[in-house]
Amino acid sequence: MPSEYRLKRRVQFYETDMAGIVHFSCFFRYLEEAEHAMWREAGLSIADRPGIGWPRVEASFEFQRPLRFGDEFEVHLRIVGKDARTDVAGIILNRWGHAYVCPAPGFYFGRDGKPAAPDVLRRPAGRVAFANSDLHGHQNWHDATAEGKRAVEQLFG
Repeated sequence: MPSEYRLKRRVQFYETDMAGIVHFSCFFRYLEEAEHAMWREAGLSIADRPGIGWPRVEASFEFQRPLRFGDEFEVHLRIVGKDARTDVAGIILNRWGHAYVCPAPGFYFGRDGKPAAPDVLRRPAGRVAFANSDLHGHQNWHDATAEGKRAVEQLFG
């Protein structure tokens, strides 16, 4: 698999505002388009690998000038780490506000012989462990810290 990839592209009309300028949020779409092209070139697809994710540790864009309808540009991807067992030190995802799980039947106790989602989520994936107060069925500080403590103990004993 290549560690660098470049995709040449042209700005489409639907990607622009009334002034003909691309909104910055499209840049992340361009990044993902290049990423999928890179995987295809390597004979891979993100869709055919169940249970495998492609984490983005960092994605950044350096503004040089506005992109306008019809402009040609190049997306340059650089893969820094390739092995989650050695390259991932940690993943932190915070969502501010009061988001919560609305579980479907079977979420807490399993269904059709399958394990319950909290039991699956509590199993570490290599060097990554998940902790969330929703795994208890209600959101509160006590359960959130207990889940965090459990995840750390799973990883570090």
